[in-house]
Amino acid sequence: MSFYATPSQQRHLRACMVCAVVQPHTKFVREGCPNCENVLQLAGNTDAIEECTSQVFEGLMSIGNPTVSWVARWQRLDNYVAGTYAAKVTGILPEYIISSLEDSGIKFVPRDGSMDHDEAQDA
Repeated sequence: MSFYATPSQQRHLRACMVCAVVQPHTKFVREGCPNCENVLQLAGNTDAIEECTSQVFEGLMSIGNPTVSWVARWQRLDNYVAGTYAAKVTGILPEYIISSLEDSGIKFVPRDGSMDHDEAQDA
């Protein structure tokens, strides 16, 4: 896992509103989201990046092995790739994106803390 952002790059970091992965804006443009790309199709699409990622997030956690990490399980990240994730992501995902996720079999759970852990487990 190679994630390092110098202080001058930190203002360019964004968090995916679906999975909470944190990357520099340029990496979203170049590669998209490592977890949600098949549905969100962010690579090369700056409008989609603006709609589906946020510069406003709290707390960072690095997950090296999501399948065995209790933190990854607690944050519902255990099915995602190793990387750096935000504890909370602030932003509103457009309704058509939420519908697209649900059509793909993905139940969207907001990452902004508006749903407590027990509600998210039931979702």
